[in-house]
Amino acid sequence: MASAAIFSSLRRRRSPSLEAFLAPVDLTDVALVQTLASLTAELVSSFSDVCFYFQRKNSRSLVRKMEVFLVLLEYMRDSGLSLSWTTVLCLKELYLLLYRSKILLDYCAQSSKLWLLLQNHSISGHFHDLNQEISTLLDVFPMEDVELGEDVREQVELLRRQSRRSKLFIDKDDEALRIRFFSFLDEFENGRIPGSDELRSFVVERLRIQDPKSCRNEIEFLEEQIVNHEGDIEPTVGVLNGFVALTRYCRFLLFGFEEDEVEVGTGSQKKPRKGLLSQEIADTFITIPKDFCCPISLDLMRDPVIISTGQTYDRSSISRWMEEGHCTCPKTGQMLINTRLVPNRALRNLIMQWCTAHGIPYDPPECTDAAAESFAAASPTKAALEANRATAALLIQQLANGSQVAKTVAAREIRLLAKTGRENRAFIAEAGAIPHLRTILSSPNPIAQENSVTAMLNLSIYDKNKSRIMDEKGCLESIVDVLRFGHTTEARENAAATLFSLSAVHDYKKRIADEQGAIEALAGLLREGTSRGKKDAVTALFNLSTHTDNCVRMIEAKAVTALVSALGNEGVAEEAAGALALIVRQPIGAEAVGNEEMAVAGLIGMMRCGTPKGKENAVAALLELCRSGGAATKEKVVKAPALAGLLQTLLFTGTKRARRKAASLAREFQRCENAVMHFGGLGVGYAIASNSAPSRDSGFANDVSVPMSISVPVL
Repeated sequence: MASAAIFSSLRRRRSPSLEAFLAPVDLTDVALVQTLASLTAELVSSFSDVCFYFQRKNSRSLVRKMEVFLVLLEYMRDSGLSLSWTTVLCLKELYLLLYRSKILLDYCAQSSKLWLLLQNHSISGHFHDLNQEISTLLDVFPMEDVELGEDVREQVELLRRQSRRSKLFIDKDDEALRIRFFSFLDEFENGRIPGSDELRSFVVERLRIQDPKSCRNEIEFLEEQIVNHEGDIEPTVGVLNGFVALTRYCRFLLFGFEEDEVEVGTGSQKKPRKGLLSQEIADTFITIPKDFCCPISLDLMRDPVIISTGQTYDRSSISRWMEEGHCTCPKTGQMLINTRLVPNRALRNLIMQWCTAHGIPYDPPECTDAAAESFAAASPTKAALEANRATAALLIQQLANGSQVAKTVAAREIRLLAKTGRENRAFIAEAGAIPHLRTILSSPNPIAQENSVTAMLNLSIYDKNKSRIMDEKGCLESIVDVLRFGHTTEARENAAATLFSLSAVHDYKKRIADEQGAIEALAGLLREGTSRGKKDAVTALFNLSTHTDNCVRMIEAKAVTALVSALGNEGVAEEAAGALALIVRQPIGAEAVGNEEMAVAGLIGMMRCGTPKGKENAVAALLELCRSGGAATKEKVVKAPALAGLLQTLLFTGTKRARRKAASLAREFQRCENAVMHFGGLGVGYAIASNSAPSRDSGFANDVSVPMSISVPVL
C-alpha cells in the first residue's frame, strides 16, 4: 500500500489553503497601483530571508518574480501614468495573483516538514500553476499603453520569456527524501523495524527535526490533516495514519522521555485535549440513534442479529436472554419458533458508518465476517499497526523501569495510543501495560494518575481487556480509590467511566458494587460532580442497578437518594429514572424509594416536563412502586396531585412504551377503592391503550428506556 503511494503525483489545480481568494476593492487608478506596490513590497520583504526547508528553488523563484513586479509597480506609481481599462483589468488580476502567491509561500514556510515532503508533487504543481498564470498575465498586459523605462521594460520582457518556458520543477533531493520516508513505512509493513541509526540520519540530520517538541508538532500537524482530510487527496488516511505511527515511534526512540518534565511534573497547567476527534465525546455525549440501540441493553449494538420474530438485538444480550430460559421475544412477547440468530449485516454497516462519521470508536465482534468489516474508511494499515506496536513496547519499558517523569509521559502516550482501534488496545494490554498502569494509579503526581486511569478507561473498551483489568490483583480497588480520592476532577470522572465500561459484563457488576466505597463515591459524584461527572456517575449506577443483587448495596450507600435528587437535573434525569425503575422492582427497593420525600414528586415532574424517554422511565418507576411498594406507597402515588391528567395525556400522546406503562398504571389504580374518585377521567384513554397492553409488561427492555449516551468516552 505504501509503495503505491510513492508514485502518486496527482496535482490539484487550487491553492492548498482555504480556497478563499481576496477580490480587489474598487480603487482609482492611483490607489490601485499604490496598493499593489505596497502589497508586493510586503510580500518580497516577508519571504526574502525565510529559510524554506522544502520547495526552496520554487519559492525563491517565485519571490524573484515578485521582485520584478515590484519594480514595474513602483515605476508606474512614481510616474503617475493614466491607466487604460485593459491595464486596470490586468492589475486587478495581478492583485489576486499576489495573494495566491502569498498564501502558497506562507504554506511552505509554516507547514510541517513531513507534510511538505508528502505533498512534494502537489505543491510543486501549485508553483507551476502560478508560473503559468504569470505568463498569461504578462502576455495580455498592454505594454504599449504604459510608457516604461527601458530597464524596466527589459526586466518585464525577460520575465515574460522565462515564464513561457517554465516547466514543472520537482526538486530531486526533496523527492529522494519523500521516497525514503515511504520506504520506512514499507519496512514496517513487511515486518521489519528500521534501525535507530537509519531513522536518526533521516529525521535529525536530513529533516533537521532535532528535539522532541519539534517532533511532537510534526505529529500533531499530520493528525490535523487526517481530521481535515478530503477523499481525493494523497496520501490516503490509512497511509497518513501509518506516518503518524512512524513519527511517534521516532519521537520516543530518538528523543527519549524526559523532555516533558515541566509539563508533567506538577500538573499545574491544564493542557487542552488533542487528538483525532473534532470534539470530545466525553464532553458532548452524542445521543445514539434509537435504531442502533439494543432493545435489551439499550446500548449501541456491536453485533446486531435478527431472531425468528423479525426483531433485532445485540447478540450478547439476546443470547443471555435465551440462556436464562426465556422462549419469547423480549420486545413483542411472541413465542420464538427457533433460536437461530441471523446477522443483521446492513444495520451493522450503518452503525459502523455512523461511528466513523462521529469519531466514535467501534469495535466489531471477534467473529464478524469479512463482508461486515469491509467498511473501514480509516482502518489502520499493517504498517501503522506495527509502528504502534513498536512504540507500545518502548512505552511499556518506560512504565516498568523509567523515572517518574518518564512513567508519566509513557502513561500519557499509552492513553493517546489506546484512543482508537481495537488492535491498539489489544496489543497494548497483551504487552503487559495494565499491571504497570495499576501502580501509577496511586501516584502522588496528579497528571500521572489522570493519564493512567484514562489509559485504563480506553483499554477497557476492548472486551478482552475487561477481564485482564478485573483479574489483575488490586486493579479494581485502585480504580475505585481514584474515584474516591483522585487528585483531579477528570481523574475521578474517568474512574467512574471505567467502572461503567467494566460493568458492561454482567458477572462484574456485583464485584464492582461490593468494592468498598465504589457506590458511595458514584453517588457523591452524582450529587456534586461536574455535568460530565454526573453523567459518568449516573450511567455507572444505572449499569450496576441492572444486577438485582446490588439493590441493597445501593440503598445502603445512599445511591437511591442521589438518584432521586438527580431527577431534577435535566442532563441526567432520564438515566436516574431508569435506574430507579429497576431498583423499585424489588420490595426493599420500592420501600426505599417510597421513603424518599421527593421521589414521587420528581417522577411526576418528569412526566410533565421530561423528554419522551424520560416520561417512559418515570411512568415505569411509578408503576413498579405501586406493584412492589405496598399499600402505603401505592396510596402515596394514587393521591399525587395532577397525576390523573398527566396519565391521560400520556395515554394519548406518549410513545408506544409509555402508553403501555400508563395503561398498566391506570389498571393498578382501578383496583384501589378510591380509583373512581381520583381517576374517573381516564376511561377513554385507558380503553384505547389497554386494547394492546398485556396484563404485565414482559422483558427488561419494556421496563426501562434509557437513551444511553456514548457508553465509554475515549479521552
